[in-house]
Amino acid sequence: MRRYIIKSASGEPRSEEKAFSIPYREALNPAQYEAVTTLQGPLLVIAGAGSGKTRTLTYRVARLVEEGIPPSSILLLTFTRKAAQEMLRRAATLLDHRCEKVAGGTFHSFANLTLRKYAEKLGFHSGFNILDRADAEDAINLLRTRMGLNRKEHRFPRKKTIATIYSKAVNKAVPIEEVIIEDYPHFSKETMDLLRLYEAYQAYKQNNLLMDYDDLLIHMRDLLEKNPDVQETLSQAYRYIMVDEYQDTNKIQADIIRLLAAGHNNVMVVGDDSQSIYAFRGANFRNIMDFPAMFPGTKIIKLEENYRSTQSILNVANVIIERAREKYTKVLFTRKQSNTVPALVAAEDERMQSQFVSQRILELREEGIPLNEIAVLFRASYHSFDLEIELNQRNIPFVKVGGFKFMETAHIKDLIAHLKILANPLDVVSWHRVLLMVERIGPKTTEEIFQAVARSGIGIKGLAAVKTKPGYAGAFEKLRKKLESLDGNNLPLVEIGASLMRYYEPILEKKYDDYPKRAKDLEHLLTIMERYQNLENFLSDMALEPPNASVNDILATDYEDEQLVLSTIHSAKGLEWHTVFIIWVLEGRFPVTYAARSDEEMEEELRLMYVAATRAKENFYCTYPINTYERGMGMVFSRPSRFIEGIPEETLERWSLVDGQ
Repeated sequence: MRRYIIKSASGEPRSEEKAFSIPYREALNPAQYEAVTTLQGPLLVIAGAGSGKTRTLTYRVARLVEEGIPPSSILLLTFTRKAAQEMLRRAATLLDHRCEKVAGGTFHSFANLTLRKYAEKLGFHSGFNILDRADAEDAINLLRTRMGLNRKEHRFPRKKTIATIYSKAVNKAVPIEEVIIEDYPHFSKETMDLLRLYEAYQAYKQNNLLMDYDDLLIHMRDLLEKNPDVQETLSQAYRYIMVDEYQDTNKIQADIIRLLAAGHNNVMVVGDDSQSIYAFRGANFRNIMDFPAMFPGTKIIKLEENYRSTQSILNVANVIIERAREKYTKVLFTRKQSNTVPALVAAEDERMQSQFVSQRILELREEGIPLNEIAVLFRASYHSFDLEIELNQRNIPFVKVGGFKFMETAHIKDLIAHLKILANPLDVVSWHRVLLMVERIGPKTTEEIFQAVARSGIGIKGLAAVKTKPGYAGAFEKLRKKLESLDGNNLPLVEIGASLMRYYEPILEKKYDDYPKRAKDLEHLLTIMERYQNLENFLSDMALEPPNASVNDILATDYEDEQLVLSTIHSAKGLEWHTVFIIWVLEGRFPVTYAARSDEEMEEELRLMYVAATRAKENFYCTYPINTYERGMGMVFSRPSRFIEGIPEETLERWSLVDGQ
């Protein structure tokens, strides 16, 4: 759209202050202002961490409306409805209510509304129903049963796993076979049946006028590709398109944007290639890197001024991301200075790492930093298990985000239930959990066995008098022998745990489709057991009351009680804290060992480290335990992560821990 400037009576153009009700130039930094006022043609805004991305989008919505663009012809796509609503609300506060009439929402909500209008073009009725994830899993399970794929003698993935495989294939735009080979190689023998089931699932949805979440995107793309008239209509309807978090889009979403903008190319995407960390959900790093090729003539603007962190923290983040092989080069800077240098802390072992983090948190609390302004981040959920024990012992309240708390993971509960029986043969709850894992033993038989043991008065040895039936006699005998062999002996706790783990492994494989990952958790549990001299103390610590807070508590601003934040890095993206600890910054744990299978996965691990570093505002600590033995690989890990190793001491200060006892 061409701007025609009305001059004042003196013949001079009106100043911007008079031309617009919002003082854009004063409210924005130069890069933000350029992004807000570049309205025509394709625009790629590389928004560094903490650089005011949301502010830029909000002001651009207001600018478009103030330029006279009809709100209905502006499309703002975000990854949550809440994000879109918040941006439009802020824009309306800046300007007026017209901004609330901008078409804003998620890719899925936009696709849903559009497909309702044009469903007949795809052979659907506009009254189709949408399957949420649970509905989709139930439909898959129904078909799985009809096709005879749920036979007990036939090892076949459960409905949740199957739905994950299908969704990942769609979102990553790869064959189902590839997903199975990469992520579920233990199900490779079931590939043909999984493909047959997928075809049946597609037919089931078509015949019953159903779409799942992935179908909304697929059919939206198909609608635009196969119907030029519809594409032209929609492209003309939405003359100005904006997309938030573009680095998190998948290939289908990128295709939808390309098709929608075909008639005008007035598309602005905002994102940060350095924060592309969701490949496991189907996000495609190539989308943001290839945007200029998809839209020739793209203008690239970089937002590099950071409003979150001190320069000393940004210096570390800049070094980390500079090591990326492929990137849009940017250097974050800020006006916030600090004399505090981020620290790299090597601990003798995991327990000392936990002691350091807990002690430093208490010191920071004494210095006036609230617990909810402190976060401990980690690559994998199980990395915090030992720290959780230490925090509980020191009475430091915390909330955990991403993954389950230690005592909430089903496989950990399974193994600990066996230990509880050894400590207390009258623990009826643990008996029920343990016995129901035995094949062909149901609730009624479980209760009969427990009563027999209770009546015997001799604890575990009372199992010998239990009368069994042929259907479960063999499996029950294995359990009886295992428990009796461990009852009352003086083995170290870690050896008892290892023995139970060997017994439990076949059950784990049958019970959980993702058993290889869960086995890693159990290995880590053994490492924790090494800290304890006896079973009773271990179980007492494991039984400490876990916090009941939810993810929403992390985002709340009015805490009634302070709580430290424990979070996976994936769950921490978009958040910020005064002080951040990253634990287990150890080669072999971060990056994870399996990332070595491809350059792309290793690059994403590096970006994950960058995201973690840029969550901190004032204090930043990286910690790692040395001489960590990895049982599964038979290796000792002792080097700090390759992503921070070699950073100069003036940028990342080395701390040595001294045991003061």
